[in-house]
Amino acid sequence: VKILNEAGVEFTQIVPNVDENNNRHHNPFRLATLLAEKKVEAVSIKAPADVVILGCDTIVILGGEILGKPESPEDAIKMLTRLAGNRHTVCSAVALGGVGRKMVSGYETTEVFFKPVNHDRLREYIDSGKPMDKAGAYGIQDGSGFLVDRYEGNLDTVIGLPMMLVEHLADKLLME
Repeated sequence: VKILNEAGVEFTQIVPNVDENNNRHHNPFRLATLLAEKKVEAVSIKAPADVVILGCDTIVILGGEILGKPESPEDAIKMLTRLAGNRHTVCSAVALGGVGRKMVSGYETTEVFFKPVNHDRLREYIDSGKPMDKAGAYGIQDGSGFLVDRYEGNLDTVIGLPMMLVEHLADKLLME
């Protein structure tokens, strides 16, 4: 939301009812793209014909394993403990479409390096409730900066909406 506001994009946020349970057998990049596309499809059912719908999904990948949203505080502490001191990949996928429009989609990745962090600091963050609806149990924009040593790629990919990709897909959609 913040990224779109800063870009001056007028929008209405609708949270679709899409099952995001990760099928661990999918290629993580394809899974993120499929989920973004499903979100566009779910919203387009009730959307006016002249509206462009943007769907997005973010997945965290550690050693080839997809880390989804934590199911409990204990699950969050396990994820963050595994991420601490390690490098992981964040994949954010975007889909654009609408009623009577062809859908376009793609993804972008950023490598994120976490600092080693003590258990008490992780517990404090988890107790804030902020990581419970985030892939990998953290949101770089919501006070988890103490976890991150550095990243290679675009920050907005880690936040969950890679704007350069959105612009590229919007151009592609207008060409169709």
